[in-house]
Amino acid sequence: MKIFGKVRHRPSASWRQATDRAFTLIGDGRYEDAGALLTRAADMEPWLSESWFNLALLHKFRHDWEQARAAGLRAVALLDRETGAPDWWNVGIAATALQDWPLARRAWQAYGLKVPGEGTPTGEPRGMALGSAAVRLSPEGEAEVVWGRRLDPARIEVLSIPLPSSGRRWGEVVLHDGVPHGERTTTGVGGETRTFPVFDEIELWAPSPVPTWVVLLEAAAEADRDALEQLAADAGFAAEDWSSSVRLLCRTCSESRMPSDEGDGEHLDPHDHSEPGHPGPLGHRTAGSGSLWVPERECGIAAPAALVRGLLDGWVADSPDTREWRDLEEVC
Repeated sequence: MKIFGKVRHRPSASWRQATDRAFTLIGDGRYEDAGALLTRAADMEPWLSESWFNLALLHKFRHDWEQARAAGLRAVALLDRETGAPDWWNVGIAATALQDWPLARRAWQAYGLKVPGEGTPTGEPRGMALGSAAVRLSPEGEAEVVWGRRLDPARIEVLSIPLPSSGRRWGEVVLHDGVPHGERTTTGVGGETRTFPVFDEIELWAPSPVPTWVVLLEAAAEADRDALEQLAADAGFAAEDWSSSVRLLCRTCSESRMPSDEGDGEHLDPHDHSEPGHPGPLGHRTAGSGSLWVPERECGIAAPAALVRGLLDGWVADSPDTREWRDLEEVC
C-alpha cells in the first residue's frame, strides 16, 4: 500500500533507536531532548502514524495541547483501521483540553463510542452515561484517589472532598488520562460486587468556587455523622467524614485492584504500608470501615463561607445531646 507516494514498510532501525531513546528520556522527565528525537523520527518516517502518535503523546505529557492536537490529527490521517485506535483517544483528550467540541465529538465517535446529540449550543459532549469512576489526583506527588462522575471519556467531576494537600476541591472537573491505572471494587446490597476504573489526573480543567473546610465533630453515633452528610447534600454541597473515608496505601496497592472499604478495622488494614514520615498514597472509601465507633471525627465540608456555620449549627440543633462541633478552619 502506498501512502504519500511511498510504500509502507517496517520502520527503520534508526527510527526505532531514536524512538526507544526518546521514551527513555520521557521516563526521566527530559521532554525537550525527547521531543528532538521524536521530531527526527517523524522526519525519517513521516508516513508512519506511529511517528505522529508518539509526538502527540509527548505533547500530552507536556500539556502542550495545540501541538498534541496537531500531531494527533496527522496520526489519525495515516491510520489503516477505522475504529478503536488510541490515536483517536489522544485527539479526544487534546480537543477536550482546548474545548474544541466538534473535534472531541468526532474523536470519540471515531474511536467507537456512542455520543448523544449535540446537547449544548457549543456541542460539548454530554449525556454519554459513563457512570462513576475514581481519579488519582497529583499522581506524581502525594497521590490521592477520589470518587467522581465521568462527564465524558476525558473528564471527571470530583464528588469526594479531597484533602487540602491535593490542592483540589469538591466539584472541580479534572482532565484525566485514557488508560486506567488501577481499580476499586465496591460491594452493594445483596453482596453484588462492582468494579470501577481509576484514572490518573492530567490537569485541572475547571476549578470550583466552593472552599474546603475541616471541622472536629462530636457525633455520638454513626447516624449523627450521617445526618450532617445528608444535611450538606440537601443544601447542594457535601460533607465527608475523613476519619473513616480516608486511608493510606502503598503505591503498589493504590495502583492495583482494591476494595473501596475494609472490614478489619482502621489499624489492621493490610494495604497500609506507610511508615512514620513516609505516608503512602491516599484513597477515599465509599463506606465506613466497620470498626468500633469513635465519637470524635475529623470531617471535611465543601460549602460557601456564608453557609458552613449555619449548616453545622443546624445539625447540632437537631440533636444537641449527641452532637457538637469545634475548630472550623478553611483549608483549601
